[in-house]
Amino acid sequence: MTRDEAKNAALPKRAVARRARLEARITPQQKELFERAAALEGRSMTSFVIERLELAALESIERHETMALSQRDSKLFVETIMDPPEPNAKLREAAQRYLERFGR
Repeated sequence: MTRDEAKNAALPKRAVARRARLEARITPQQKELFERAAALEGRSMTSFVIERLELAALESIERHETMALSQRDSKLFVETIMDPPEPNAKLREAAQRYLERFGR
């Protein structure tokens, strides 16, 4: 999934179609900091804050929805999928209970 696709998937469809307002109470020091950073980039504070907030939100979502495996764990995962072990007694019992409760 591309960053744009992730961004659009994270937003409700109606929010993409029209503008919404976001308000936040910040300290005078935070406002000064944001204004200074925006000015250094030659942008409005609104433009600066929206872009940075959007990037932070996408990164947060990605961190929570993505799992990174080490090379060793990745290899073990693929090997297990390609050649799964035989089910042990507890797994067979759980499968039987499931079938009894929910059928096929």
